[in-house]
Amino acid sequence: MRRLGSVQQKIPCVFLTDVKEEASRKREHQQFQVVATETVNPVALEANVDCAFATEKLDGTCCYVALYQGQPYLWARLDRKPNKQAEKRFKKHQHTHKSCKDFSWNVEEDFKTVPESWIPAHRVKHSNGHPIPDEHGHIPGWVPVQKSNKQYCWHSSVVDYELGVALVLKPGCNDDDLLEITALPLADLQDQTLELIGTNVNGNAYGLGSKKQPIHCLVPHGSIPVRNPPPVNFQLLRSWFQENCEGRVEGIVWHCNDGTLIKIHRHHLGLRWPDGETRLASRPAVVRLGGASVAYSSSEGLLSWFSPLNGQRFSRLQDVKF
Repeated sequence: MRRLGSVQQKIPCVFLTDVKEEASRKREHQQFQVVATETVNPVALEANVDCAFATEKLDGTCCYVALYQGQPYLWARLDRKPNKQAEKRFKKHQHTHKSCKDFSWNVEEDFKTVPESWIPAHRVKHSNGHPIPDEHGHIPGWVPVQKSNKQYCWHSSVVDYELGVALVLKPGCNDDDLLEITALPLADLQDQTLELIGTNVNGNAYGLGSKKQPIHCLVPHGSIPVRNPPPVNFQLLRSWFQENCEGRVEGIVWHCNDGTLIKIHRHHLGLRWPDGETRLASRPAVVRLGGASVAYSSSEGLLSWFSPLNGQRFSRLQDVKF
């Protein structure tokens, strides 16, 4: 499995963006819409995006695998956000200037408290020893997923710390279209970011599981290639998303040779998401837990439910049922 860029920060759009005075399709209560112009972002041009490796942008929640108390742990995304007073000032500035830039923060007083175990994401800038917010007013960071924290119960369901493994969805080895649900050692995923997708994440765009039998899994970022991606051209990309069966994805993330990540989201192009059956959900899938599947049968999380399905193949990912 090809190991690509770790997602630690907001990824820039492949086109320069503009702000429209209309309700956001992506974020509730946001009364403006960020849309792409037809001008390619200079950051993308400088990173030579035309030679980049295009992968599917996944609709879930971002996770990270890193050491915690001496062992590999799954970490959940937790951005440090402004308190009510600071957010009010920030939104007023945003509305007045139609931009988030040049706002002055008091980092020590303007932000909500976070757990002691919280760490800032890589490449977050610091000032006087304090991490400082990005242009959206957030300080990206991570918090370890512990079984005792019910807030992250769906994260917990895909890891077994005693066995040191995580439930992962990845491309099959010998079939371009086949997806594989497997268990990978957390140690092998260390320092990678992944997307948690499933029943109770972001409206379940991929139709996984049900309320009675929720299904979640981790997908390493950059692991699902986009086949025959279109050139970086506004009209060609928009047509591809609307007309090509490979375009039934939330977006594209380009992994450039210099390590830069660039993205496009359907919402940038004024397109709906999800819009019918998604490409990922329609792909065939197989459960491959290997010889260790017996050991997983006593796991507390989803591994015990997948254990009896070892070796079973499904015509579509969304058809996986226990």
